[in-house]
Amino acid sequence: MVFIGATLYAFEIPNYFNWIVKKTKPYSGIKLTLAKTGLAIAYFNPLWIARHLLFIKLFSGNFEAINSHLLEIALWSFLANIPISFLANYSIQNKMPLNWRFLASAIFSAIMAIYYALSETIF
Repeated sequence: MVFIGATLYAFEIPNYFNWIVKKTKPYSGIKLTLAKTGLAIAYFNPLWIARHLLFIKLFSGNFEAINSHLLEIALWSFLANIPISFLANYSIQNKMPLNWRFLASAIFSAIMAIYYALSETIF
């Protein structure tokens, strides 16, 4: 997972955050705040969570657990996490300078990775 975080996620997430900044340039005020927060939440969607769970299963050698049930777990995990994710992504996207967003998101994602791993037990 460290390798995935240092390669795929390290490339993907900052580029997405840059895209959010470009996409929301025409907005201001509350519309800007909600658009940036919403787009960040949309990125960490059930498919992203399912992909993360897939990587956990792959790297732990638990190949038989890779099935469509991961999508159901990811959906419930995403829905249950929306309030926390909204607050964290609001802070990251609207209070942090762009050059610090990846680090802040990485810290939040590391915490959430534990939650995603536990999602299988919870949901």
